[in-house]
Amino acid sequence: MEIQDYRKLKKQLSFNLQEHKIIEKLQISPESFIPLLFSLKYGGDWSFKTDSLEVLAIKEKITHYDERKQTGYTLENVLLFLNPVIITMEGKVLRLEKCSTNKERKRVERPFMLVIDAEDIVKAVLNPLTMEISIKKIKGPLKMEGTAAYGVSHEMDHLRSSRADAKALWEFKYIWEE
Repeated sequence: MEIQDYRKLKKQLSFNLQEHKIIEKLQISPESFIPLLFSLKYGGDWSFKTDSLEVLAIKEKITHYDERKQTGYTLENVLLFLNPVIITMEGKVLRLEKCSTNKERKRVERPFMLVIDAEDIVKAVLNPLTMEISIKKIKGPLKMEGTAAYGVSHEMDHLRSSRADAKALWEFKYIWEE
């Protein structure tokens, strides 16, 4: 094994040990942490269910930018919901979505705003400036709007094995503008 490979492996093992310690501090099952871990490592929203557990992770991006210095960074807030329940939904937004279960993008209708609660809610803040991931439990219910609400609705469809009424992209019409 080359020195560079050894150093990378050592860092990865250290990171995995930190994850194990965080899971113990959160007092949640290791499998409950998987959607949050996937969201951090691969991006996007994730969900899964077992006979006794439903879990979803929703990622929000917040960019901080200093116009004077012309520099900034984007925080990623990842919210992990264990056994989530949607309390209310409002509004209707048509949007295009694609996920791993579809080969193509489809037009779907999602709520603009929703209120969600869960048995446990974990908030992770990934900061590329400080290279830290802050983790804490928070209390619900939480109000989600826009992209976060769409993500919750989409992942809840996966948990409920349902699908939003969708129109395929090929059902659209091209319009030539002069």
